[in-house]
Amino acid sequence: MERRDIIERLNDLIQLDVDAVEAYDHAIKHMEYADIRKRFLDFQDDHKTHISELSAFVQQLDGKPIKPKPDLRGYLLEVFTALRSVTSTQGALEAMKRNETLTNEKYREAADLDLPEEFIIILRTNLSQEIRHLQYIEEILDNPRRDL
Repeated sequence: MERRDIIERLNDLIQLDVDAVEAYDHAIKHMEYADIRKRFLDFQDDHKTHISELSAFVQQLDGKPIKPKPDLRGYLLEVFTALRSVTSTQGALEAMKRNETLTNEKYREAADLDLPEEFIIILRTNLSQEIRHLQYIEEILDNPRRDL
């Protein structure tokens, strides 16, 4: 894979994480359960760390990381999450499940690319965090004991 293509792929992941940070922001604001809110804050911090790590890789490749701001897709995810979050905790969880499903897919694709080993290690670590985020959200949604 050419350096330019690697930079583009890393910037795509940075954008995905920026969008996730924004989506978590809306879900956190409307979350009525303190335990879920705390986990969402932790997950949001994971995404912020991903942005920093991936930005450092882009710079290491003599590229320019994108500026962290939501794009059109991010704006749509943000609006969707905000609308679902206002309706209920379950709505916020379902919105975040969709967001994390997308993030899992993109990280899984990136971790399978022919990239330098140091990048693959970080991408796989990020993917494992994304899997953990999605599993937690699915467990909460599948838990019949909690009134959402």
